[in-house]
Order: sequence, then structure tokens, then C-alpha cells
Amino acid sequence: MPMADATTSRPSETGTAELISNLKSDRLWLLRQIDAGRWPQWRLDLAALERELGQLLDQLSDADSSVDA
Repeated sequence: MPMADATTSRPSETGTAELISNLKSDRLWLLRQIDAGRWPQWRLDLAALERELGQLLDQLSDADSSVDA
């Protein structure tokens, strides 16, 4: 089986930006669902997941801005 070179194994910048955008949208959707009272038995776990996802997205944004500078 041939090994993939680095250019095919890494997502493009456009793909990464799209992924981050999708994750932000998913996070917002999850937050709205939690605030609306969906899945009360999972509320604490989902809220923790939403916070962690927010922190990850903030770190990605910070890393992206430092690369652009």
C-alpha cells in the first residue's frame, strides 16, 4: 500500500476553515437545544461538552491568528 504524501494527508486551509465553521454552528445549535430544555437527563454533560468545544474553537482561532501574523 503506497504511503500518502504530506499534501494529501493534511486538510486544506479551506477544508479546515469549513470544519471550524461547521463546529461553531454545531456548538450554537447544541447550546440552543440545552437552553430550550432538551435532554434534561444529559444537560450537565452536554453543557460541559459545549464548553470544551468552545474552548477548543477559541484555541484554534488563536492559533490561526498567530499563524497569519
